[in-house]
Amino acid sequence: MSTSLLFLIVIALGIVGWFLGNWRARASVGGKTSALHSRPGYYGAYVLLWTTLPAVFLIIVWNVLSPIAVSSLVTAKLPENIQNGPEQARALTMSTVRMIENGLSKLSPEDLDKTADPATDVKALLMSKGAPLAVTPEPFAVDAARYQLTLKNSSQLLLTLSSIGLAALGLAFALFQVSPKLRSRNAVETVALAGLLGCSMVAILTTLGIVLSMLFESIHFFSIVPIQNFLFGTVWDPRFSSAGSGSGGGGEFGLLPLLWGTLYISIVALLVAVPVGLFSAVYMSEYASRGVRMTAKPLLEILAGIPTIVYGFFALITFGPLLRDLGAHVGLSISATSVLTAGLIMGVMLIPFVSSLSDDIINAVPQSLREGSYGLGATQSETIKRVILPAALPGIVGAILLAASRAIGETMIVVLAAGIAPNLTLNPFEPVTTITVKIVSQLTGDLEFNSPQTLVAFALGLTLFVFTLALNIYALYIVRKYREQYE
Repeated sequence: MSTSLLFLIVIALGIVGWFLGNWRARASVGGKTSALHSRPGYYGAYVLLWTTLPAVFLIIVWNVLSPIAVSSLVTAKLPENIQNGPEQARALTMSTVRMIENGLSKLSPEDLDKTADPATDVKALLMSKGAPLAVTPEPFAVDAARYQLTLKNSSQLLLTLSSIGLAALGLAFALFQVSPKLRSRNAVETVALAGLLGCSMVAILTTLGIVLSMLFESIHFFSIVPIQNFLFGTVWDPRFSSAGSGSGGGGEFGLLPLLWGTLYISIVALLVAVPVGLFSAVYMSEYASRGVRMTAKPLLEILAGIPTIVYGFFALITFGPLLRDLGAHVGLSISATSVLTAGLIMGVMLIPFVSSLSDDIINAVPQSLREGSYGLGATQSETIKRVILPAALPGIVGAILLAASRAIGETMIVVLAAGIAPNLTLNPFEPVTTITVKIVSQLTGDLEFNSPQTLVAFALGLTLFVFTLALNIYALYIVRKYREQYE
């Protein structure tokens, strides 16, 4: 029985338990629900939780640990020279065993019995059943695959019996516990609170896992390349080496050209997005009629729904050549892929992030502040400049921060509109590249994972994380400073 079907059966038993718990609670007081400690629905939920949670936990743990145990047992069946041999040879053998096992799972019991005969051509048999193999398997690999298939089938059967039995046991136990004095509401709400806490921990643990994975690999990288050469180097030339060549050394991994390219393009993009977006928000919230606002805001927000690869193609095919031709007419040498091209296109992409959020924040400013300003004789423009925008400043800073984070993390527009050349230049008409682009390029291709050319991607990722974290901390400082002024 498949795991998904097993989940459905357990959930179905839980639903049955909910109805039985509800019915038993009502029956225990002769239908007078006011005599119950909790509402009848809580008793049903109590039975449902006891029926499903232990069984679901068992299924999850079993599916996590079972493949490890099966792999360990199958590996122990391999010949001694493979068990004690290189890790790569053992991994290749286990991969072949899994391929054979996938093919054997499609055979009928009669055909499966044939594979036990050493004279049987297993490759031809599997091919005749629509499960071709790329290699001719060794007899020991076929035996290991048969053993692995047997273990998996036995494990799945045992899991099915155990989980359904545990669900039935939980159902019976919970029904036995149902009584007028049972504090089912307290128990159910405790489980709900634990579930909410678990959901909140997912984000924290995910962030922690990402940071630790980057940190450990970055430490490995800095054991090969000195950290001062990475942080203060002005040349990026990783000198790629193919996997297995053993020439993983060499290369220069200066961060400054990539960091400067990231900041330069982001600054140009924000110089476009922040004024346009903020002025658009002020107009839509304070000056525009209801009809104009209901039309203009959705049209602006369409920009946020356009895929970034489309912006990149537009910059590469249309906007970049247009800038180059315009520059040629006025005597400027502008590259089709440049900081200016990427920054302007990215700024257009970021306009809805600033305008839409700022519009909502400005509309959230209490109307009493406006009326008080008008009552003191201020004009509408003075009210906007001296009252509304300062009051909405924390939210506007958050919108700008969101746009900045989006700009720093952008990849596709930079690849197509700014190029991949790591230049340390002040000229906005020349191509540059960013940290995110190089992270992708360093992890793409046939490279050894323990080479500095690959490990540098984790150091770049950690640098980007620290940079954005510092940006967030500064933004929180600004928000708190001005929020205290208006609360």
